[in-house]
Amino acid sequence: MNLRAIVDLVALLACSVYGTIPLFWFVVHPFVARWRASGRRAYAGIVPVWGGFIAIAFLLMWPFRATHFHTNWFAWAPAAIFFLVGFSIYRAAFHRFDRAQVSGLAELEPHRHRQQLVTSGIRARVRHPIYLGHLCEIAGWCIGTGLVALYALAAFAVITGAVMIRMEDRELEARFGEAYRSYRRRVPAVIPLLK
Repeated sequence: MNLRAIVDLVALLACSVYGTIPLFWFVVHPFVARWRASGRRAYAGIVPVWGGFIAIAFLLMWPFRATHFHTNWFAWAPAAIFFLVGFSIYRAAFHRFDRAQVSGLAELEPHRHRQQLVTSGIRARVRHPIYLGHLCEIAGWCIGTGLVALYALAAFAVITGAVMIRMEDRELEARFGEAYRSYRRRVPAVIPLLK
């Protein structure tokens, strides 16, 4: 196996994970009342389901693992910019946002975790910065490898992510009321405000 094939394989696996993150959300949030009965033990059921989604995405794209729009090593220069921007967004998004909030544990165990609407830091510019970070990482892999399969996974992530964001906005509005409605009017979902 040559270097390009190894990089393409890593990229396919990474984008199979990133591309199915909205599916993880769909497994948790619409059924959160049911999962709450198990608390954090719910992850024993949730994580394998998500693992199955990752495996299905990977296997569906496997036949296209060597089909490229381009195979130019220079494409990794702009890809690196997307990776750096994505990691920078993650770093800013995790500031004042703990692991329980990121993982959904705060929703599974609301009695054990403080429920608060975070609107400062990067969230003053974009409501869903973690998802924006995911999209930047997927874009980096797409641009760097030129793999057709990754572009398909990116399209899937954008479509399912748009549905996820609408559902999450409704959920947050139900939890935080007017405070969230006001925040939603001021701050865009994924394309950040440039201040």
